[in-house]
Amino acid sequence: MLVGKYHVMPNEGVDVENSGELILVATPIGNLSDASLRMIETLKEADVVYCEDTRHSRTLLRAHQISAAGRLESLHEHNEVALCDVVIERVRRGERVALITDAGTPGVSDPGYKVTAAVAAAGLRVTTIPGPSAVIAALSVSGLPTDRFVMEGFIPRKASERDELWARLTLEPRTIIMFESPQRIGSSLISMAQAWGDRRVVVARELTKMHEEVVRGTVSELARRFSEQDTRGEIVVVLEGAADRPAADDETLRSALRDELGSGRSLRDAARSVAELYEVANRRAYDLALEIRSSKDV
Repeated sequence: MLVGKYHVMPNEGVDVENSGELILVATPIGNLSDASLRMIETLKEADVVYCEDTRHSRTLLRAHQISAAGRLESLHEHNEVALCDVVIERVRRGERVALITDAGTPGVSDPGYKVTAAVAAAGLRVTTIPGPSAVIAALSVSGLPTDRFVMEGFIPRKASERDELWARLTLEPRTIIMFESPQRIGSSLISMAQAWGDRRVVVARELTKMHEEVVRGTVSELARRFSEQDTRGEIVVVLEGAADRPAADDETLRSALRDELGSGRSLRDAARSVAELYEVANRRAYDLALEIRSSKDV
């Protein structure tokens, strides 16, 4: 069986009730005291603990008197696909397999998604020890609307790709959350100011750590501030969504659908995405997508 681009052995003749489980364990994003009792208990009892960086994770384990005892193994973005079948086999044998990353919740802009999908596709148990998340932490302190939001991951390094992202987000009504490096935060905010002007934005830096800083203002204000100073630490950007949405005519919808179809999305997914973005009926967007596809105007 193929899940994405990697191979998954089908779950044949396995007693799922007596098999093990993959446990996604959220770990502190900065302050080690944020570790939950369930996190500590799970990492003590797991048969194996897969982690992003063994050196980093040993610090966490030592802080909470958790013995590695040969149970700590590396799983990162470069070997995750190769380890999918290994993890599946361990779970099938009845092992409790814990997965952690350097900070926060596995799979959220960190390794974990692919192995989780593979284990789930094999029909085996996947569970979670919820806890810290930089995304939710930054959103909760931002002062921006929290009822609807979208996570865009890391801001692209290349200016052309960054500009494409800004174009896609211009009409996005939900609060937007992104990660950025301290070296590029100034240039990214300048680019945002050029695209959106004075939309509200929050830069959350070093959340839960000694030098935590949450800076609120307009995009142009923060662009000036962060382009004029040296910045360090891990950064989450929380951006206000678009306030006003122009009425969508057919040509506007066609343009958005061409972009979606051109990126490889199916007719149904492209229509659903555009219908949600412009708040129009799914049938209207789907009919226009069919028209584009039949005319080969993609």
